[in-house]
Amino acid sequence: MAGGAVIEVEDLGVRRGGRLIIERCTIAVPRGGILAVLGANGVGKTTLLMTLTGVLKPEIGRLRVDGRTGYVPQLYDVAFSYSAMDIALMGRARHVGLFGAPRQRDYAIVRRYFRLMGIDDLEERTFNTLSGGQRQLVVIAQALASECDVLILDEPCAALDYKNQRIVIDLLARLSREHGLTVVFTTHAPQHAVEIASEVLLMYPAGPALGGAREDVLNAGNLSSLYDVPIGRADFVGSDRFTYAPLYGDGTEAAR
Repeated sequence: MAGGAVIEVEDLGVRRGGRLIIERCTIAVPRGGILAVLGANGVGKTTLLMTLTGVLKPEIGRLRVDGRTGYVPQLYDVAFSYSAMDIALMGRARHVGLFGAPRQRDYAIVRRYFRLMGIDDLEERTFNTLSGGQRQLVVIAQALASECDVLILDEPCAALDYKNQRIVIDLLARLSREHGLTVVFTTHAPQHAVEIASEVLLMYPAGPALGGAREDVLNAGNLSSLYDVPIGRADFVGSDRFTYAPLYGDGTEAAR
């Protein structure tokens, strides 16, 4: 296991509902690293995140997370007309206490993260009236306001258009690069891992997960096995950038 890692997972197994959901999972993430977790629906990606945050306990193996975690779930609505500031202030709960009220410092910390993400103007807006991208940024601000060392996000771009995906992915890269935050996120888009991940974990329906440095793990062959469809790599002319895409059908329909 790598020395100095903020997250160390070794031969991890997690059981839910009497079934071993995660089997023989091993990965190490350094401080300021970004781990992208990929896999088909139902393989245990959210279960892994819940284990990293301490909500679930491992059945077997070893797990160490050095620092406080902040968790960002998939997009959701709230039952009451909370403002964006109200939602973000919930991240200060561990500092305010059970029966305490937010103080001036708590508001200042939330506003600092609103400025960082360029959403100052949303402070008084009702959360449920915001766009998907705006809500995602507010919930990320909530997690950051907890003053976490590790930011854990469950499919942060799942319901977002390309522009808002770009905003969120660029933000995660900046938090890692400029603020030394360690980031873990799940995604169904290999391109997000290509763009910002330092480590990648591929979770299969059966057998051990495959984890390691992005350049060692993320390739067309492994992705094809992961999703059980042929996936190819496409390189952009005149650039060192590339992407991965599924190859549906045999191409004859597109040729007509």
